[in-house]
Amino acid sequence: MRALLIALLLCTALPAAAQQYDRELAERLRDAAEDEYGFIDEFEAEVWVLDNSTRMERYVKDSMERLHIVRGVHREARRAGLLPELVLALIHTESLFDRYAVSRAGAQGLMQVMPFWKKEIGREDDSLIDIDTNLRYGCTILRFYLDREKGDVVKALARYNGSVGKTWYPKRVLRAWDKYWE
Repeated sequence: MRALLIALLLCTALPAAAQQYDRELAERLRDAAEDEYGFIDEFEAEVWVLDNSTRMERYVKDSMERLHIVRGVHREARRAGLLPELVLALIHTESLFDRYAVSRAGAQGLMQVMPFWKKEIGREDDSLIDIDTNLRYGCTILRFYLDREKGDVVKALARYNGSVGKTWYPKRVLRAWDKYWE
């Protein structure tokens, strides 16, 4: 099985000046592309998967795709040291779980990753509509921004969205977390 790809930045457009990629983030994405990671505790993970798959049913009708997304979120969030529920809330806000979503800025997939990252890390053949790839990129990017913002979730989410200094986007994600994924 091919290594779970990655996925990159996300949803809204970055200003042209900000599209100059950060070498540290590009390196993290490169490393993540090569990393395999599984569940830490299979039983606990499956309970979590079943609960969240049920919650996601209204957004993703196909049960196999839904399970693929939920398991992937659990795996990639844990690999990146993120709370899976935060990742679910971000996806809920970004794409409403539509793996084929494309923003006006060109961001793609569940976590709305900007395609320029593929070129920057030398993986131009990666597909951002691939569930595993998109989750790998998106979780790696969110982790990077959380580190950069010293754990401040609001600031990290604003960076992820390209709305640094504003709180409207982080508030949307945190509301989704509280309402649907807590």
